[in-house]
Amino acid sequence: MDENISVLKGIGLTMYEAQAYVTLTSLIESTAAEIAEKSNIPRSKIYDVLKGLYEKGFIEIEDGRPLTYIVKSPVEVLSLEKEKINSELDDTITRLTNVYENGMSQVQAPIWRIYGVEKIINQEVEIIKRAKNTVNMRIGFLFEGEGEALVKAFKHRRNLEINILASPTCYINNEKFEIIEFFKQNDINIQKADIPFVKVMIADSKEMLHTYTKFTEDKRNVIPETAIGIWNKYEEIAKNYDDRFMNQLQKIKKKSKTSNF
Repeated sequence: MDENISVLKGIGLTMYEAQAYVTLTSLIESTAAEIAEKSNIPRSKIYDVLKGLYEKGFIEIEDGRPLTYIVKSPVEVLSLEKEKINSELDDTITRLTNVYENGMSQVQAPIWRIYGVEKIINQEVEIIKRAKNTVNMRIGFLFEGEGEALVKAFKHRRNLEINILASPTCYINNEKFEIIEFFKQNDINIQKADIPFVKVMIADSKEMLHTYTKFTEDKRNVIPETAIGIWNKYEEIAKNYDDRFMNQLQKIKKKSKTSNF
């Protein structure tokens, strides 16, 4: 019950309102006196609490002596709250991203180092979210959970042109991971290529993220604590890398067509 109350408070209910609503979900309908008793809300407060729940659309009130308070389905009311919160978050993300990108454009040296696997993956996802037209990647290895995070982000941006050049496999925690097969199974455009142990993501020819890491002596597994990303927003450099990427991609596609004849 404490967890439910905490969530309800997080979406704008007071402590007493949350307690009353949780109590009513088991009673379904009841009088103010019974709700106060079951929820440990003072009798002097219960009518204001129930009025607040009614105004927020969580309960209905049936006329009578005494009044009967009827709970609305959690699916109904919480789904509406979820939609409202998601909409507000989307609007906030849009507004703050515009502020963020305007601020970034004022930075004199737009190159940053990013340390740690989680932060690098988060930055890749953010780049995908910001991209307007294209995301191109060269993948020589993947961190644990990175493939899944990339696919999830790509699937939310179906309007993007996505091109990946990748080594066929890598090792994650001593287990062989089929890079090409994994992305193909998720309907992501990917081509086999001879890629060294580096990773590059380029978005719209405007920004890029280079990722490096050390490997174990057998050259199979990454050493996560050594991971570093170089995030670069020099458009001239990003475009240069993107042009080279597209040249390599076209050569691979041409070679593939020739070998099929």
